[in-house]
Amino acid sequence: MTDSRCPSETFKGWLFKWTNYIKGYQKRWFVLSNGLLSYYRTHAEMSHTCRGTISLAGAYIDTEDSCNFVVSNGGTQVYHLKASSEVERQRWVTALELSKAKANRLLHAESDESGDDEGATGNTSVVADKSEVQSGLRVLASKLEDLCTCNDLIGRHGTALQRSLGELESLRPATEGADRFKTAMERATLFRITSNAMINTCRDFVELAQSQGRKWQKAFQHEREQRQRLEETLETLAKQHNSLERACRGASVRGSPTDILPPTHKASCESAKADLSDEDDENEFFDAMENAPDFITVAADPKQHKRTGSNVSASSSLGRLEEWNPEEKASCGSACGQDDETSRRQRRTHIPDKPNYSLNLWSIMKNCIGKDLSKIPMPVNFNEPLSMLQRLSEDLEYSELLDKAAKCENGLEKLCYLAAFSVSSYSTTVFRTGKPFNPLLGETFELDRYEEYGYRSLCEQVSHHPPAAAHYAESKHGWKLRQEITLSSKFRGKYLSISPLGTIHVEFPASGNHFTWKKVTITVHNIIVGRLWIDQSGDIEIVNHQTREKCQLKFTPYSYFSRDIPRKVTGKVMDAEGNAHYILSGTWDEKIECSKVVQSSKGGTEGRQKTVYQTLPAKLLWKRRPLP
Repeated sequence: MTDSRCPSETFKGWLFKWTNYIKGYQKRWFVLSNGLLSYYRTHAEMSHTCRGTISLAGAYIDTEDSCNFVVSNGGTQVYHLKASSEVERQRWVTALELSKAKANRLLHAESDESGDDEGATGNTSVVADKSEVQSGLRVLASKLEDLCTCNDLIGRHGTALQRSLGELESLRPATEGADRFKTAMERATLFRITSNAMINTCRDFVELAQSQGRKWQKAFQHEREQRQRLEETLETLAKQHNSLERACRGASVRGSPTDILPPTHKASCESAKADLSDEDDENEFFDAMENAPDFITVAADPKQHKRTGSNVSASSSLGRLEEWNPEEKASCGSACGQDDETSRRQRRTHIPDKPNYSLNLWSIMKNCIGKDLSKIPMPVNFNEPLSMLQRLSEDLEYSELLDKAAKCENGLEKLCYLAAFSVSSYSTTVFRTGKPFNPLLGETFELDRYEEYGYRSLCEQVSHHPPAAAHYAESKHGWKLRQEITLSSKFRGKYLSISPLGTIHVEFPASGNHFTWKKVTITVHNIIVGRLWIDQSGDIEIVNHQTREKCQLKFTPYSYFSRDIPRKVTGKVMDAEGNAHYILSGTWDEKIECSKVVQSSKGGTEGRQKTVYQTLPAKLLWKRRPLP
């Protein structure tokens, strides 16, 4: 083990680390270096396998009793450690305190240096001298911090030593006095170790101060000369600027304003103009049991139905449910912006490929079973290059479904389009298994597509633990959307279950209709072994709070033994009395179709009766566009 007098060197040694209630404290080899405390099972593991590392920058170090102490980073990492003796414990605590102070200083120094680098301009020698002075100041400040830390430790040990000696004097039995005398000797040893550390630190401080004094004088003299030269240069430039202004006023302007400038000035103006235009472009800124269906649909003959003179017409309201055209949105967007195509902001068409790094997820998540997802540390390449606020904004990808719903006068037809819109938000999740980045508290994301699609959207992270986001969007086509999303997630070993807890509100001010619904549960399978895949399961109920009409959607969970198509979605649109008017069917990753109910009846054997709906041919409400 290295001596604690040299805090900058690596500090090593054996300590006992608390593992769990079964194994208790286990002996581990700890290494303290560069502000990081790492541990291994044996010496041999130092070359290939580190069992854990905790940064001491901002860490919390506390002593529990004579041999135990705790090191925590204020988050999920807490090390409960035990030394072989009180002297050994204090050696580690002293080294940890010094390393923590040094790590905090380096952290502040790096931030200061980055700020200085952003504003650094001018002569290379000036920058070099300035950085040298700053480096010397940082080293001196570091040594001074070490002195303060050692001073605090000496004060603690001196108080403890005095207390022990006072108790020793009041002892009468010989055996008890021998034990107390041993304690006093250990206190004296601790005091001597800390005193030596402080003496060495003082010596280093004085030597550095003497060696840096002459460098500072030369550097300051050089800075003073540079400042004088810069003042002279600025004065010359000001005179030249005034003479150029007078020349511009007296010259007759025949062409562009740059024609009166010399060729070198004209070329620099053109290049500056190109640079500004480029800069503006950049700144624009688990298997479930198979469930039997709740109802059965059969096709009805439209001609026969029309001959019978039923009060439900085949074309009365279905004519308003328009066929879906995958190119409709693109054509609409291009038509809306034909008058000012050149003023459109340029958007990126692709993002860099995801790095292909091998991950041993079991080693990361074996101790996280049953925890909330927000409490599990994940590798950064497990994420996709988006934040949760951006993923939330993707719910508006098929916003034209809300535009069509705003134009419908019939509330049941609005429900059909809203059902298709609620399903469309899951269309890309089948291909995207990456986890979005967690936004910072108060972070916002604005999506302005007013020129192309007529809506604006704003998301904000309103809570950090538990994470929660608020989303608001409004459109010139007559709808408003708002939602609050809070995720409740559990890791179950083989799969990850994510349950959104927020409510989605859609309002149509023209008609006064107000609709609400909640999202379904998302399940990520094969977390440890195999290829990741995502499934949606659960029920969605969309309610019109003005008319009490509602739509019930059922997301069927995937089952290996089921004969149904994967990712199946079924539903029905009902009036306030509970009578079905439309039947919805499809998949949440491809399309949703709508069929108008002509007649309903009870069918099946006694005790297992089901409702049989006769429907007209299905109309396509929504179909997923090809992904880029």
